[in-house]
Amino acid sequence: MIRRATLLLAGVAIGASVTGVIFSADIPARAAGDDSTYKEMSLFGDVFERVRAQYVTPPDEQKMIEDAINGMLSGLDPHSSYMTAKESEEMRDESKGEFGGLGIEVTMEDEVVKVVAPIDDTPAAKAGVMAGDKIIEIDHQSVRGMSLNDAVNLMRGEVGQPIDVTIMRDGVDKPIDMTIVRGVIPMNSVKARVENGDVGYIRISTFMNEKLDENLKDAIEKIQSEVPEDKLKGYILDLRLNPGGFLNQAVAVSDTFLTGGEVVSTRGRNPQETRRFDAGPGDLTNGKPLIVLINGGSASASEIVAGALHDLKRATLVGTRSFGKGSVQTIVPLGNEGSLRLTTALYYTPSGTSIQGTGIKPDIVVQQKLPDDIKDLVVPEGESSLRGHIQGADETDAGSGSVAYVPQDPKDDVQLQFALDLLEGKKTDPSFPADPNKAVQELQSKEQQTQAAAETDSKTDDTKTDDKAN
Repeated sequence: MIRRATLLLAGVAIGASVTGVIFSADIPARAAGDDSTYKEMSLFGDVFERVRAQYVTPPDEQKMIEDAINGMLSGLDPHSSYMTAKESEEMRDESKGEFGGLGIEVTMEDEVVKVVAPIDDTPAAKAGVMAGDKIIEIDHQSVRGMSLNDAVNLMRGEVGQPIDVTIMRDGVDKPIDMTIVRGVIPMNSVKARVENGDVGYIRISTFMNEKLDENLKDAIEKIQSEVPEDKLKGYILDLRLNPGGFLNQAVAVSDTFLTGGEVVSTRGRNPQETRRFDAGPGDLTNGKPLIVLINGGSASASEIVAGALHDLKRATLVGTRSFGKGSVQTIVPLGNEGSLRLTTALYYTPSGTSIQGTGIKPDIVVQQKLPDDIKDLVVPEGESSLRGHIQGADETDAGSGSVAYVPQDPKDDVQLQFALDLLEGKKTDPSFPADPNKAVQELQSKEQQTQAAAETDSKTDDTKTDDKAN
């Protein structure tokens, strides 16, 4: 059965940055030999006291400390940060119900708030906010110098209240001013419908929802109630523009379509901390053909699902290269003073592949056609383009990510229409339908190759030892 864990693996939800998370109550004891480092920290205390005593106006001491902590963490990677007690509580609330806001997934880059993706049917999406937009002002306040959490707090607010944002968009010479009315951001992130009378279409917009697996089960049951089993040709799982969320929900979604096998593993600094998450028996879709749609807006938890279903040959991937965020963040409560969100591990697909900085390339690459009025404005985005990102083991100059765009009208959705043609038999490809039996053979072959390589290395070491003895 699925091993449940409270981990997050996404970009940033409307209000809070929610890159992956394990909730932990323990802070490791400092290692012996760190004394010199801790002595040097006295410099921080000297600077703090000097500012506290002599700055031209009395500073906010709590904010000074929070800014110092955030400065230290932001220098590590784009996904590590500090959350106040209020922000920690808001993040927990987001995963359980509805909240007031704009409905955008964001991260911080070059001191501005960068939009990873707008959430479907939210005020931001309806106002025309696009993936890749950079928010430079919020209610006429420059975001430069703000932490991501500060900027997010400004965007939060009472439902029905307007907020002014100024956006810079690639290809547009002048800033774009928008007034967006805050709305209720729904946490039901699953939408389902029947296409062509015989194909089940399921879209998951975010994994930041503790009830996602339940919503997915309901969606599948809805489709099965509308289409007889002998008429249902298969399913399309749409993970485009999905920035991620909870790891346990990524595992649960994968498990919905699997009958077993490893879904994902996480590996940290200490090899003993490696964790593996497996699927249990019972494919709710009864083994029907499955196609997963991905693009440059598919990140983290959505990449876990795509990677698992791909490596285990349960699904055929269609679209363009995914975002490439393969890191896990741990949330460490700090008493009543907030929480530390720290990158502590990378995750690996069942084949042992890290997608950090590389993303997942689909089986069938289908470029989405862009409307003439925005084709020069939408540029590829990915983890590899984020300043200070962790260099992936397999990362190359090609980087990760691709254009993140999905037309509102399904008729204009080239990737969706291609998937439908595959399921309807109008198009063919060697990768479709996926064959789980081939996955077992490939994984076994890879394991044997790894074992053979290890034995070769061992024999080489033995030879070197003999040579030295001689």
